[in-house]
Amino acid sequence: MVIKIGANYFEIIENYRDAYNAEQFESRYSEVLDKYPVIVGDIGFEQLRLKGFYEDRNKKADISKRFSSIQDYLMEYCNFGCPYFVLRRLTAHEVVRMTADDTEEMSIVKDEFTTPEIVEEQTFEAQEHEAQEDSDDSTKTLKHFLR
Repeated sequence: MVIKIGANYFEIIENYRDAYNAEQFESRYSEVLDKYPVIVGDIGFEQLRLKGFYEDRNKKADISKRFSSIQDYLMEYCNFGCPYFVLRRLTAHEVVRMTADDTEEMSIVKDEFTTPEIVEEQTFEAQEHEAQEDSDDSTKTLKHFLR
């Protein structure tokens, strides 16, 4: 599942005991967390607490603030068995690829529910559109190269 907060996109890696609540996360999220590629949210006493972690390959970060130490954080600083979630920030390239994939999936679903007459019109329009794209190679977009 992909989540958008401001200009940032996140993917849910773990959602233990359905801890993720969009409204709570949006209200607690702050700019300080923008520098972390991984965010952990845990719920204790009906309050959401967010903590950021760096990727393991970031050697400048303290060991306690790396992705591999999330389990230690949950065991030491969180209530036993508390609900928690782990989010991973998506890069711009991953977001573009996901939106391109979603667009293709939507067109496949759309094609399944169209009538034959509409399909013929769409095919003709698609052929004209492809001919225009082939004639103007200089305006190819990133989406074209991801196909």
